[in-house]
Amino acid sequence: MKKIIKLIKLMFLSGALFLVSCETLTLDMTENPNALTPNQANPDFFLNAIQVDFAKEVIEPLSRTASRVTRLDNMNGRDYQNAFSPASFDREWRYAYQKIMEDINKMNVLALESDLNKHIGMGQVIKAYTLIVLSDFFGEIPNTEALLGSENLNPKADSGESIYAFAIDLLDQAIANFEKDAAVDPQYDFFYDGDWDQWIKAANTVKMKAYIATRLVDASAATNFMAIVNSGNYIAANDDDFQFTWGTNEIQPDTRHPRYEASYTPTGGERYMSNWLMNEMLTSSDPRILYYYYRQNANTPGFGADPNEETLNCSLETAPPHYAGFTFCGLQEGYWGRDHGDDDGIPPDGFLRTLAGVYPAGGVFDDSSFESKKNGDGRGGDGITPVLLSSWTDFWIAELSMMDGDEAGAKDAMLSGISKSVAKATSFATNDDPNEGDNIADHYDDMSDAFDNAADKMEVIASQYFIASYGNGIDTYNFYRRVGYPTNLQPNVEPNPGGFIRSFFYPANYANNNASVTQKDGVAEQVFWDTNPSSPGFPMSN
Repeated sequence: MKKIIKLIKLMFLSGALFLVSCETLTLDMTENPNALTPNQANPDFFLNAIQVDFAKEVIEPLSRTASRVTRLDNMNGRDYQNAFSPASFDREWRYAYQKIMEDINKMNVLALESDLNKHIGMGQVIKAYTLIVLSDFFGEIPNTEALLGSENLNPKADSGESIYAFAIDLLDQAIANFEKDAAVDPQYDFFYDGDWDQWIKAANTVKMKAYIATRLVDASAATNFMAIVNSGNYIAANDDDFQFTWGTNEIQPDTRHPRYEASYTPTGGERYMSNWLMNEMLTSSDPRILYYYYRQNANTPGFGADPNEETLNCSLETAPPHYAGFTFCGLQEGYWGRDHGDDDGIPPDGFLRTLAGVYPAGGVFDDSSFESKKNGDGRGGDGITPVLLSSWTDFWIAELSMMDGDEAGAKDAMLSGISKSVAKATSFATNDDPNEGDNIADHYDDMSDAFDNAADKMEVIASQYFIASYGNGIDTYNFYRRVGYPTNLQPNVEPNPGGFIRSFFYPANYANNNASVTQKDGVAEQVFWDTNPSSPGFPMSN
C-alpha cells in the first residue's frame, strides 16, 4: 500500500498544487481569476494539495528552524536576534493561511454539501496542528478574522490561549467526523491510507501535544493528557505514527525528501550536520547514528587526520574559553559537521562533510565505506517527515512522570521511547553487522544505567528525547522552553549571542502589510504557556 501511495504522490505532488490560488503575500483573500472556485473544483484535489503543502511547506521548514535552534540541526547564526529574519518566515506563513487553510475552507464548501465527513476531519486535524504550531512559533496570530478576504484586510491577532482552545475544539470535531459514515471517502490519504481509527489516534495525540505544552498554565492539562493516555486511543506504536512519506522522483515533480535534496547534489552536501547531536550519539554508542548520518570521509581534519585550513579552518583554531567541556569544530571517526552558530564561509567540502542518512531522509545507510555520494544513491529520497511519533508520546509521559515524582514510571516511559525510536530508524535499512542486535541491547542497558546513576534524571530523558526527535524539532523547541533541558547543549560559538529565542519575529509580509499588527522588538517575547524566567538564564544553555 505504501508503494501505491508513493506512485500517487508522483502524479499529484505537482498537479494538486495547481489548484492552489495565487494571492498576494498578505492575508487578503480577494478572488483570483486564475484560480479554481469551489464550485469548479473537486474536493479530492483540494485535499491532495492540503496534505502535500502541510508536509512540504509548513512542517518541513518550521521543523528545520526549530531543529536548528535546539541543535538537532546546525544553525549558522551567531546572534539570536538576527539568526532568523522576519522575511525568512514569509513562505511558511503564506502557505499556512493562503493555501492550506484557504483550501480547507474551499474544500469544506463542497464536502459539507456532499457529506464528505472524512475529508472534513482530515482538514480539521491539519488546521488544528498548523494553528498550534504557528502560535508556538509566533505567539498571537490571526484566526477569527483571518481568511475573510475584502471583508477584513487587516485581521487582528487572537491570543495564544484562544488559538489552543479553538484547535482542541476542532480536533474534537474531527474525531466526530471520523466516527461518522461518509458518502465517499477521500481518494487519497497520504498519511494513513484511509484508516480512520488511526486518524482518531492522531487527533488525540495533537490534543496531547497541546496539553503537555500548556501544563505550566493550565491545572487541568496534565489530567486531560493522562485521560487520553489511559484511554489508549493515541499514537502509542510505530504503526500509528503520523508521518508523510516521500518518493524518489527528481523532476516534474520533485518528490524526494527535502533533506535528501540538500545532501545528495551534483556538488555534494549543501547543509552541515549538528556537531552537538552527532557527538551525543557517538559518545553513547547510539546505534541510530549509522542511520541518521552518512560519513563521506573516514577522518575529520584535526580529529584523526591532519588539520586542513582549506577544508576545515577551525581545525587549526583553539576552542574559545566558553566551549570548555563541549565539543569544538569536529569529531572523531569522520563525523564532519559544524558547531552551533558557526557562520564561516563554505569551503570545498561538499564531498567530505557528513550527509543526512537513510533515516528520515531516505539517504544512504552508513556502512563505513566512506564514499562520496550523489543524487540517486541510497533510497533516493523516499524518507519520511515525522509529524507525531509514538516514541515522542513516551517521552511526554516520562516528563509528566518526573513532574509527579514518579522516577520509575519516567524511566519505563523513556526506555520505551528509546526502543521505539531505535526500531523505527533501523527499519529503514539492512545492517549486515552481525553484532547489531547486541549493540542495540547494550545501548538500551547503558541508557537504563545512565538514568539510574544520573544526579539529574531529567537530563537523560531530555537528551534521549532530542535524539529521538531528529527530523522534526518543533516539539523539542517547545520542550526546551518548557523544561529548560538538556543543559548540555553546545553553546553558540559567539560568547554573547543574546538571549535564547522564546518566539520568532512575525513574518515580514504579515507585519508590514497588516495595520493591526506591530512587529516585535526582538525574540525574547514569551508565548502564553512559557511562564519560565526570561532569557538569558533560561533555558539553561544559550
